[in-house]
Amino acid sequence: MGRKNSIDFLKAIADETRFRILELLIEGERCVCEIHPKVKRTQSTVSIQLSKLERAGILGSRREGHKVYYWIKDYRVCDIFKALGYKRGACLKSKCCMAG
Repeated sequence: MGRKNSIDFLKAIADETRFRILELLIEGERCVCEIHPKVKRTQSTVSIQLSKLERAGILGSRREGHKVYYWIKDYRVCDIFKALGYKRGACLKSKCCMAG
């Protein structure tokens, strides 16, 4: 893993809205409709931020009808939350959160 890749990863998660989204997703897969009220942002803002995280390879997604569900697919996110002292969340209890 190169320095540029690491810097890009850290930049992607350093945004306050994206970080708050990741805080929710460490507990498991969620759709935009579940995320936006909890991060107190509009649905379109959350969708834009989710897209940025997905393009960065941090999130995975799947469509179910009209809803798109997102999950953490980059294990480094879980490692960071563990290092920050977070205890709750499905991905923090598993060895790796790469499974959706």
